[in-house]
Amino acid sequence: MTVCRDCCCGSRTKHPTVDHDAQLDGLRAALEPDHRVRTSLCLDVCAQSNVMVVHPGPAARRRGARPVWFGLVADDAVVADLVAWVRAGGPGVAAVPAVLELSVITSPVLTGR
Repeated sequence: MTVCRDCCCGSRTKHPTVDHDAQLDGLRAALEPDHRVRTSLCLDVCAQSNVMVVHPGPAARRRGARPVWFGLVADDAVVADLVAWVRAGGPGVAAVPAVLELSVITSPVLTGR
């Protein structure tokens, strides 16, 4: 999983009610060591911050699975749903739950930005 933590994502100014450090610590505690959680610089979808990208595992990737991008991840319930989905296998293994479909965004790579 890649968690954007640059200009808008992770910003107390933009999201003053979100404890961004606790969010990242919680993701790492819930997913590592089985799943890597890393941070990135700006992913270029600032209007959708906080952005997280869930990557498929190697076997799913070989079968054609692609990363799934999530935006507006500022709520603990959405983070918990993401964790559950990743633990269930994530992209290419488990279907995106309907509640998470609401947070799926298009990758800027796919939109040509």
